[in-house]
This record gives sequence, C-alpha cells and structure tokens, in this order.
Amino acid sequence: MASEDAKKQLTAFRKESGRHVFVIEADMREDDKRKVFNISNRLRLAGNELTALMRNNIGQLLRTKRYRKLKALYGKAAENGDRNLKSNLSAQMTAVQGEHDVSWDYCRKAMIPIGKKYGLLSVFALTRAEDIWKGVEKILYEDGKMLHFQNRGELPILRAKQIERIITVKNIDNHLVLSCNGIVFTPIVTDRFERDEIDAVLEYLANSDEVDAKAAKLFNETGELTDTYRPCYAALKCEEIRGRLKVFIHLTIEGNAKPKFNKDGSRRHKYGTGVIGCDIGTQTIAYTSAKGCGLKNLAERGNAITKSERRERILLRKLDRSRRAMNPQNYNDDGSVKERQKRWAFSKNYIEERKKLSELQRKNSINRHLAIREDVNHIRSLGDVFITEPKNAKKLMVKAKETSVNEKTGRMNRKRRFGKSIRNRCPGYFQSHAEDVFLSTGGKYLEVPYDYRASQYDHTNGEYAKRKLSQRLFPLSDGTVVQRDLYSSFLLYCASTDEDGQLILDGMDCINSFTSINRMHEGEIERIRLSGKKVLNSGIRV
Repeated sequence: MASEDAKKQLTAFRKESGRHVFVIEADMREDDKRKVFNISNRLRLAGNELTALMRNNIGQLLRTKRYRKLKALYGKAAENGDRNLKSNLSAQMTAVQGEHDVSWDYCRKAMIPIGKKYGLLSVFALTRAEDIWKGVEKILYEDGKMLHFQNRGELPILRAKQIERIITVKNIDNHLVLSCNGIVFTPIVTDRFERDEIDAVLEYLANSDEVDAKAAKLFNETGELTDTYRPCYAALKCEEIRGRLKVFIHLTIEGNAKPKFNKDGSRRHKYGTGVIGCDIGTQTIAYTSAKGCGLKNLAERGNAITKSERRERILLRKLDRSRRAMNPQNYNDDGSVKERQKRWAFSKNYIEERKKLSELQRKNSINRHLAIREDVNHIRSLGDVFITEPKNAKKLMVKAKETSVNEKTGRMNRKRRFGKSIRNRCPGYFQSHAEDVFLSTGGKYLEVPYDYRASQYDHTNGEYAKRKLSQRLFPLSDGTVVQRDLYSSFLLYCASTDEDGQLILDGMDCINSFTSINRMHEGEIERIRLSGKKVLNSGIRV
C-alpha cells in the first residue's frame, strides 16, 4: 500500500514539475553521422507521404456541405454561449471527420505501413505522425491553412518519447553514454554549463530511486518542486554547418536549467526586483524601469543586422536571375511562373550560391535568437514584473483586405504590412521568451487589456489623442517632447491593478514618476545619437 501511495505522489510531482531542453553536440564517427542523417531523411519522406494523404482527406472534408454547415452553426452557438448546442455540434463534427478519415486514429494507423515501407523504427514513425496530426488540429480548430511538405535538406528531428526505448541514456563509469539503433555516442562538453548539466543528470541516474522518493515526499508535504534532473527523453537533430555533418542531442530534463557563471566565478544572469514596462514593436523594443531604460533594435547584437539582411536579398536576386536564365520554359512573358508541372535545371554556380545563402540564413537565425535571449536576460536583471501589451505579431503579418490609393502619389498602396519586419526581427519570439524567463525565475508576466492604449495617452492632461504611426517624436500638452516608444513603455510601467484585478493606467503615478523617468529617456536618446547606430523607426537622427 505504501508503494502505491509513493507511486501516486511521484506521478503528482512529475505532473507539476517543469522541464527544460538541454542541447549539446554529439561525438559521433562520420559513418555513424551518415546513418543518422539517412534515418532522418527516410523519416522526412515517410512524413511527406502521410502529409499528402492527410491533405487529401482534409480537402475532401472541407468540401463537404454538411461539415461546412456544422462549422457555421458551431460558430453561432459559440457567439451565443450555448454550451449544450456546442457540445452536440462538436460531436457531430467529430463524427463527420471520422467518416472522412481525418482522425488521430487513422493518422496513426496510416503511418504504420508507410513506416515499414521506408524501414523506420515504429517509435520514430509514431512521433512523426504526432507532429503531422498537430498540424491537422491547427487546421481544424485554429487558424491553420494547409499542411506543408518538408523539402530536401529539411530533416525532421528523431525523437523517442521514452528514455528506455530506441534512444537510451545511461551512466557508464560516471560518463553519459547514449545509444540509438546500435550507434553509441557521447556528448561533446565545451563549457562549465554543459558540464554542470551532465553531472546533474549522471547524479540522478546513479541514485534515481532515492532522488525521486525525496522529491515526491517533499512535494506531498510542502508543495515545493525539486529539480531532479531526470532525463525524460532524448532526440537527435541533424544539421549541416559549413559543409560538415553535425548531430545534436536534445535532452529533455526535469527541473530548471543549471545557472550559468562567468570565468571569474560570478553568476552570469542576475535577477532584479521592480516593475518593467516594455513596448514591443515590429522592429524595436523600448523598456522603462526604476533602474534604467532602453530603446534598441530587436534581434540585433554587435553589427547592424540590416547588413546581413541586405546580403540575403542580394543572394536571393542572384539566384532568381540564374533560375530564370536556366529555365525560360517555366515562365510567362510577363515574368510570372507558369501554372503546370515543371522541371527545373540548376547550374553549378546556382547550387554553390544556394549553399552560401543557406549558411548565411543559418547564421542570421542563430544571431537573432542569441540577441533576443541576451536582451531578455538584461531586462530580467532590471526587475521581476514584466508589463507589456497583448501579443499581436501574427495579426500584423496579415495583408490588408481593402484596396486603397495613396493620396500623394495616386498609386495603389501595398497590401503587405509587417511580414518581412516580423520575420527578420521576431517580436513574437521575444515576447514569448520574456514570458518563459520571467515565469520560470519567480517573476510575473502581465499583459494590459486592449483598451489600455499606451501610445495615445497624455498624462499631462489625462486625455487620449490618436496619433499617426509615422509620428515618432511628439509634444505633450505641456510642451514636453517625448519619443513615442519610450513614452509608451513609461505608461506601461505606470500600470496598476483595480478592484477587479484588471490592469489600468495610473494617472497619478505617471505625474509623480515622469520627471525622473523622462530624464533617463533623454539620456537614452542622447546615447543613441552619439553611438551612430540607427534605431529603426525611432525618429532619432544619428
């Protein structure tokens, strides 16, 4: 009986405990790397075959009049808040989906013969089917439009969701040893953080029963979560970097990641206390706190990212010219691509330039992620309460529906909005990563309601005034000139909670704090002017 209670306590602890993913390069022979790449490529082909099958089934389902009518009725029931009708309609829609083989059960079973055809292990085939089914669910229940195939070179991750099967992790003579389908390998340790993570995993593997028992008992008695560093499951990611094959281990570990330290032994990331207001734009961020403020380009570290973006554009134009020169039969007279099945021929120079573009895009992607993480860690050192506006990056990527004419030029305005800026600067990733960091380190992440309107408020007269998006520097009613993004972050910094627990703009706090905060804002603007580095869409001349 005691063992049954202990199992229940352990299950409850594991359900509440957090996890993190530890990524490290695998030390493999070149021959073994090619084997892993081959398995991943076969998994890609099998996934594409299942994707084609599910795309066809979804197309048949969405063309069914009965299903479209049920969707319309479900939408009306959701607006009216009729739960019983919603439940009934949902059951009918699920039944229609099953009739057209759009179900998880069909997706799973359809992958079995496809996996055998490509000689895949059942665990890898099942996890790939799960990934494809998530895409199907996004189409059925969210805003997804279409399932996409994986092109050649886009290798899916090899994931085994049980640590005892296929990709195993063991402690052998106090060394972390992994094996996959007969291939034995170890991680390549390059710094102190990686050593600390691996040592923690080895310690758990050496005393797993004891560590689990202590963690479950403590959680049952006090509700406190312990970082056990239990390896939950492992995955392998294949990448080609600078023409060399590399395999990375993605180890999902129970608990929070180990802290990082500088060379002198001091802790790298420090956690501050206090409120931070952050205005997240499509290309920039502005933040205000009692300890400091900032206005900078998103996803930029070191040199301006605009140079790398320009190099990408030049390579893309070069590739397009080469592709058109080699395949004139695939284009119409006006330059558009013909709508038929086509065969493409690529020159040797095209293939070399395409490799250069792929490598450049890989570097830019890594730099974006590193820059965003550095910015979030810096902001976390200023305070522990992060206040910002609701996420809207995805909405800003949508094209405008109405056609409009520019009054000055008489030409049609572009329907494209901020898609390219969001792709290059990743404001959505910045916001989601900030939420993860603040919540995982004991801080708070808060979003103001949509009617907060931080960019329109004037605290000197307590009134709202709608301003053009191009108006980056503007005067308040008392004549003080403020920078739009920094001022918006200041208004978010002055948010307070009302009786209902909703965030509202505190006018008195704005009046009391503005003098000292505005002095910091002016110092930040002067710093930007002297640095010579342009902050996009800021209105600040350098």
